[in-house]
Parts: sequence; structure tokens; C-alpha cells
Amino acid sequence: MTDDSQRNFRSVYYEKVGFRGVEEKKSLEILLKDDRLGILPPHHESHAKVMMYRKEQYLDVLHALKVVRFVSDATPQAEVCLRMYQLESGKLPRSPSFPLEPEDEVFLAIAKAMEEMVEDSVDCYWITRRFVNQLNTKYRDSLPQLPKAFEQYLNLEDGRLLTHLKMCCVAPKLPYDLWFKRCFAGCLPESSLQRVWDKVVSGSCKILVFVAVEILLTFKIKVMALNSAEKITKFLENIPQDSSDAIVSKAIDLWHKHCGTPVHSS
Repeated sequence: MTDDSQRNFRSVYYEKVGFRGVEEKKSLEILLKDDRLGILPPHHESHAKVMMYRKEQYLDVLHALKVVRFVSDATPQAEVCLRMYQLESGKLPRSPSFPLEPEDEVFLAIAKAMEEMVEDSVDCYWITRRFVNQLNTKYRDSLPQLPKAFEQYLNLEDGRLLTHLKMCCVAPKLPYDLWFKRCFAGCLPESSLQRVWDKVVSGSCKILVFVAVEILLTFKIKVMALNSAEKITKFLENIPQDSSDAIVSKAIDLWHKHCGTPVHSS
């Protein structure tokens, strides 16, 4: 495996949004000399100014939300990110007491996970926002196809296990939203999750399918011993955390096994 493929999620995503070579614990202000930075101006002298504007925009939106009493200093950071995203996208509800829409729940789950990966609150907001936007644009047509792909690859790996799921009528009730819409946010710990998101950011959401398949394969004995859709679904929504790193490693192996080296395969 090359060094590029081993980079963590934050490094890859910073590169995707125009900051090449930023290591996970370093500030976004540390920039390498690269004239092709996509969303950033081509001149290096402008980078610090753009980052200053990003921070000012963040603080302006935060202030506006405090004025209308949607957030306060006690509001959790992930919820702040959500309210900022809602305001900037024109979807802020009339009252903070209104129930969240499903898409808001997805954003909130991703923001909570991102908060564990990114220390700076400004960086956390912008990266979460761009990650969610990528899911909603680049992968808009691909994500709904992942449940079907999941059954296809699980059948190839262990047809008996898939048959058991269908006999228990659990196949349509599997936690697909947790797996594919939230990209396992709230399911896998941060150390494992960022390895999965690394692949998503790099150009392929199909890695999500293989993580789901590997979860079933890893806990096959447990799942086969359960005989109701409710019990199986509940277990899969709360899998043991101590196996997560091994699951992701095996999922990446499955990904390469079935898709070759799908660096940009959606």
C-alpha cells in the first residue's frame, strides 16, 4: 500500500478542499506551495486572507444565531455546526424547538464524529459542511444503490448468511441510514471511522458497502443465533467497538478484492 493510501481522513480532505499536505494535528494555515488549489486563489499570498474570511464568516453566522437565540455558549459544537449550516442554506426552522428533519439528523451525526477528529471549531464546520455537500451532490445517485450492492456482495461472500437475514425478514430493516447516509457516524469509533471517510473523500462511497458486509461477516455467529429482525437490527446498530479496526482493515481488503484498486469508483 502506498503512503498516499495510508494518509488519514483529515489530511486527504484538507487536500481535497485545497490544502495539500496538511497533517492531522497541524493548522490549516500550514500550506505547501501548490498553485492548483481548486477553491482557493492561485496565489499563495491570498491563502491566509481566505482563511481569515472563512473564520470571519463563521463568527458572523455564529453571532447571528446567538442574536436570534438559536444557540448559546452552552450549545454543543455539533449542534452549532448544524444551525450554521441550516442558516446558510436557507433551512433554519422558525424555532429551535422544532423537530429535526432526517437530513438534519444525518448532518448532526457527521458533525459529532467530525468534532472528535478536528480540534478547531472553524475547521470542523467547514470540513463537515463540505463532506455533507459531497454526499448530497457527488454521491446523490450512488447512495440509494448501496443497499442493493450490499446484498450482492454479501451473497458472494456468504450466501447462507444473506439467506438467514431474508428468512428473518430483516434485510429491508437493516440500519442502512446509519451505514450509508451517516457513513457509519455513531457506529464506528473515530480511529476507525476516519479510515473509512478517507476512502469516501478520495472518490468512492462503495467502501461503505464493504464495511457493512464485513460487519456481518465478523459477527456472523452472533447474527445467525438471533432469530428476529428486531434483535438483529438492534445488535447491528450497536456493534462492539473493540473489533472496529479489524473490520475496517478487512473491509478495505474486500473492497480491493471486488473492485481492484477503485480509487475513484463511486
